[in-house]
Amino acid sequence: MAKLVSKTYGEALFEIAMESGEDKAQELMEEILGVSAVLQQNPEFDELMKHPGIPKQEKLQVLKEVFKGRVSEELESFLEVIVSKERYRDMPDIFSYFVDRVKETRKIGVAYVTTAVELTAAQRSAVESRILDTTAYKSMEMHYTVDASIIGGMIIRINDRVVDSSIRSKLDGLKKQLLQIQLG
Repeated sequence: MAKLVSKTYGEALFEIAMESGEDKAQELMEEILGVSAVLQQNPEFDELMKHPGIPKQEKLQVLKEVFKGRVSEELESFLEVIVSKERYRDMPDIFSYFVDRVKETRKIGVAYVTTAVELTAAQRSAVESRILDTTAYKSMEMHYTVDASIIGGMIIRINDRVVDSSIRSKLDGLKKQLLQIQLG
């Protein structure tokens, strides 16, 4: 359900931004990233906006006082819609969906790479080049993590697509095959 909500609202925000052009979408994305960072630094505001005992009208008033003149009219209006429809809890997912859509239109891919050991700069560059060669993206935003439990190889996730060439997954596959063999 949360994924449907984030897609619905995120897509609406994306369409509003794209009506004014790709540059406006880029500006709105940067503004949203800034607002998200500020909200993460102020958990008290988040708690206030999520508190069930505070009436919606008071939340809307607080929202106006905090953001009026500090964000674009489009974003301010959108935040008011989110609060009035009681979807504030879904805001991080909505913003994330919007940012992903803007990046997609700008042909910027986001890849999550997991390896068993830390990669050198040359290895990271080679991974990024290989991903760019095999996708339609013009540039990549790379996120690297180390997980020793995969033993070796790497796992690459781009959107909903996962390429798992880790030793752990190969060993798990071999284990399943061996368990299926019936000794007769």
